[in-house]
Amino acid sequence: MIVIEKLKIHYQQRELLNIALKIGSSLALIGQSGSGKSLTLKALLGMLPKEMECELSYRSDFTFIAGESVGFVPQNPFTALSPLTKIKKQFFVSQERVFELFDEVGLKKELLEKFPSELSGGQLQRVVIAMALEKHPKLLLLDEPTTALDPKTKKIILDLLRHLQKRENFLMLFVTHDILSAENLCEDVAIIKEGILVESGKMKHVLADPKELYTKTLIEANFAKRNFRE
Repeated sequence: MIVIEKLKIHYQQRELLNIALKIGSSLALIGQSGSGKSLTLKALLGMLPKEMECELSYRSDFTFIAGESVGFVPQNPFTALSPLTKIKKQFFVSQERVFELFDEVGLKKELLEKFPSELSGGQLQRVVIAMALEKHPKLLLLDEPTTALDPKTKKIILDLLRHLQKRENFLMLFVTHDILSAENLCEDVAIIKEGILVESGKMKHVLADPKELYTKTLIEANFAKRNFRE
């Protein structure tokens, strides 16, 4: 478990974020756009703009801030891939390890000779998941990894992440506004609004009995979308 005792971010004397988190096996950080989800990820990745001030204290059995023990899966695979470079040259581990990773994420080795534009969205997402697992991370950070995928491919990717976590035994922080995806992947949930956590707990308990109006509104909006699609 990672216990983030304090994570505060300031910009020009304005407080943008003030949260504490416990990342157990799998935690979903859920909120609307502008709630502070992306700031949290950038802070943990050591990617905040220099003009922002960050206060961070945490307890963990490994160093994870901007370290090799952290893997990152972005929302858009193209942000992590060079469009003019073959897939095989975008990894920084041995060919044997790349073959192993492709087996783990269910991709054919022939795709290593392709360029990103020649792969489907689901295949690209599997590639960036493989890249995130290159060095056996202890923490996997996921930034809306299923947003641009169709429902069938989304389910495949969520099932894959669940399988990989059991196999690789990493902790997982899943940042999203999609409660339905988070419900299928994460044990715990934290709800964030305007840089503050408003509710947290076991996923099944929070969904069944939300205490805050903001949480109820998010849940109702997500389930309304699911019912509409059905």
